[in-house]
Amino acid sequence: MLSAKVKTLLAVEELHNFTKAAEQLALTQPAVSHHIRQLEEEFGTTLFVRGKGGLKLTPDGEIVVQYARRMAALYSRLQQDLSGAEKRMTRLRIGITHTAESNLTTEVLAKCSGENYGFSITILTDTINHLYMMLENYEIDLAIVEGSTSHHALSSLVLDTDYLVCVMSTHHPLAHNAMITLNQLKKERMILRLPSSATRILFDSTLRSLNDTPDNYNVAIEVDNIATIKDLVRKNLGVSVLPRSVCVKELRKGKLIALPIESLSMVRETRIVYNKDFAHRDILNTITKVYQETSKTYQ
Repeated sequence: MLSAKVKTLLAVEELHNFTKAAEQLALTQPAVSHHIRQLEEEFGTTLFVRGKGGLKLTPDGEIVVQYARRMAALYSRLQQDLSGAEKRMTRLRIGITHTAESNLTTEVLAKCSGENYGFSITILTDTINHLYMMLENYEIDLAIVEGSTSHHALSSLVLDTDYLVCVMSTHHPLAHNAMITLNQLKKERMILRLPSSATRILFDSTLRSLNDTPDNYNVAIEVDNIATIKDLVRKNLGVSVLPRSVCVKELRKGKLIALPIESLSMVRETRIVYNKDFAHRDILNTITKVYQETSKTYQ
């Protein structure tokens, strides 16, 4: 059973206030203060200090909260597994990036979820760094992300190999070309992902490897949402650089055009990332198999 002190710690960390935490937990404010004081005495350190906007974690407090989140996540997982055992269903929480949300991944996970495969899925969308943190804290079971991982505590397997392309409207003057050159691209109004996204990082770093710079390009709009980017490009309001996998449906229906960019090799992998102690390796095989079968329908 999850300790009341752990629940109190997480509530105070979330709300930055003893009184608000007490209201959320249906406790008195002195009881909340007592729980925090007990934890500080137990660990021999100060967990919170007062700052602008309320209580703030100390460096030691951040460490304790990280483990408290992990304990809460594991306890929640225990409850889910026990509940799933009655129904002979495994419950999975899978984190995906915004890019994965726009390609085949959500369709594949929807196909996998259900009685036929014996597991149900909850999907969460977040940034790569947050997904890695959630994995390490056992708040999610799997993450589907782009690129390789250097996290020593995590394992991964390749789900797909993808590459970046220049995406444009079917009405664009260059739409019938076999490729687009960098000089041509520099003249285009560009609609790109945010600089912190994996797609943008790969594009920018590839340019720099050629002694070029993103500053030489007319980046008119930066958007986090891939669906919005595709809609703007389809309306011929600019061109973009996106993974080909996020455009397969539009390409197949003739709604967008994708051209390789001369001199740029921007290959990247989509991976399933998981903790080394992840027990359901058969689920990894199932997701990989269904992904491969689904991707063939778009070829």
